[in-house]
Amino acid sequence: MTPRLKAGIFVRALIRRAEVAGAQAYVARKGSEEAGAVFIKVAKLDGSCTVLNQARSGTGELVWARPLGETCEEEKAAAWFERQIKFDPDLWIVEIEDREGRTFVDEPVI
Repeated sequence: MTPRLKAGIFVRALIRRAEVAGAQAYVARKGSEEAGAVFIKVAKLDGSCTVLNQARSGTGELVWARPLGETCEEEKAAAWFERQIKFDPDLWIVEIEDREGRTFVDEPVI
């Protein structure tokens, strides 16, 4: 397994990558700088979004899962995030606004 970046460094790099490509990105919720879980919400600006969370594949490689499916409504994503925050108050939520739905992550999205 490859070592993981600190959550704060990863988030800042993700935001920079999205902005360089012409999308808007920001921290919707700041978590633990060292090791908070990172969730990504890709808002397509049409009322729909995609939610991603980090996971490990069966071989141990880092992947991004879509816990709410390919797309969902913004309200459903907000309710899901509220449940996750109750479970882990140290998590990060990064929101990317991109009409194309790009995720700006290098790892596979499953």
